[in-house]
Amino acid sequence: MRLAVLADVHGNLPALRAVLSEVDADAIVVAGDAVGGPQPLEVLEALAARPEPVHWIAGNAERETLAVLGGAPPAEGPPGRAARWSADALDAGWAAAIARWPIRLALDGTCFCHGSPRRDDEILTRATPRAALREALASVPERLVVGGHTHQQVLREGYANAGSVGMPYEGRPGAFWLVLDGGEPEHRVTPYDLDAAAAELRATGYPDVEDLLAESLLDPVAPGVVTELFERASGRDRGGA
Repeated sequence: MRLAVLADVHGNLPALRAVLSEVDADAIVVAGDAVGGPQPLEVLEALAARPEPVHWIAGNAERETLAVLGGAPPAEGPPGRAARWSADALDAGWAAAIARWPIRLALDGTCFCHGSPRRDDEILTRATPRAALREALASVPERLVVGGHTHQQVLREGYANAGSVGMPYEGRPGAFWLVLDGGEPEHRVTPYDLDAAAAELRATGYPDVEDLLAESLLDPVAPGVVTELFERASGRDRGGA
């Protein structure tokens, strides 16, 4: 089975449109964090309209959005504002659908998740110690785990990160995703018109749109810097191999 894996769209509809124009697959796996950005409803509707089967996985952005919809106060800072924005955009039908999404899914011999198979916000990066990576993947029988969350494409033993469609941290612009064909992962990057995308995203009034555009698309942060920040945020011991 040929699968297109799209993670971390984060409400970036122009990036998603570009990727969908290139998708040629038997099915699509949405590996979390479709919402949490300027155009969450439009992104969900564009994916739902696809002719291929779409398999949905919940990421931390979906969990945080559902929490706000359930009456919890949003967190401070950009994640909380993203959850509030997404909650305001979604109708009851989408809220009910998202509540049914799993945090992991086994399909065609691969385990798909967002952060890790055991937690939607677990941090796995290019620099995660091998022992920590093995521990995070130990609960699954599948030979390969494919996720997202850290917005960088990774291919390591037993683990692949699809990268981010809408908010990449690759040091260069584009929409990053992954194809699995016969179980073999192939990273992809799709260019798109950033000036037109910036204008469309700014027109939404999304509160943190300038940071989104600057840090990942218009003046991308160096990928090594982002990897190190994620590793520090993981809280794990960096002494392992």
